[in-house]
Amino acid sequence: MLLDFPLVLKKLDSMTDDEFFAFCRANDPMEFERDKNGNIIIVAPTGSKTGLRNITLSGELYAWNKYHGLGYAFDSSTGFNLPNGATRSPDAAWIAKERWEAIPDEQQEKFAPICPDFVIELRSASDDLKYLQEKMAEYRENGCRLGWLIDRKEQKVYIYRQGQSVEIRESFETTLSGEEVLPGFTFDLRLLNR
Repeated sequence: MLLDFPLVLKKLDSMTDDEFFAFCRANDPMEFERDKNGNIIIVAPTGSKTGLRNITLSGELYAWNKYHGLGYAFDSSTGFNLPNGATRSPDAAWIAKERWEAIPDEQQEKFAPICPDFVIELRSASDDLKYLQEKMAEYRENGCRLGWLIDRKEQKVYIYRQGQSVEIRESFETTLSGEEVLPGFTFDLRLLNR
């Protein structure tokens, strides 16, 4: 039987950010997130096709960032401590240079206390859409300026922007723009049809 929702461990005691980081390291190679209430969410590895699509997205973001040098790109294994207390790990993320460099090195080595400026979540075949939509809304509420929730299953893209309603695009025959957050960055959704 397939479960179509994340497995959540209800918190027993509150963990500090450092304790949660140590918990994650002690249970490597498992991956975890933590919601704003302290509940621990077990993050399953993706299927191979989703991994291929994730690296395509991340590679395009990395190439753009390497050329423009405006910030730092992060992969799906990176955790961030959000202002609301959650620890989240988007499929791809980007942070403006001045914001990232303002974080002390010792905090950069753990789950940095920052919400990315840009995030991507790619829905895999088994991901619960409602859960991912809630996660995207949480990023936006915590300061993310632009986010893409790419749903290959339904062939839709949900675009999250600060202070705006969610835009829904119902075609994979389109190119997404990084807008003013990532000037000059575009992503052709047809690259995900492999």
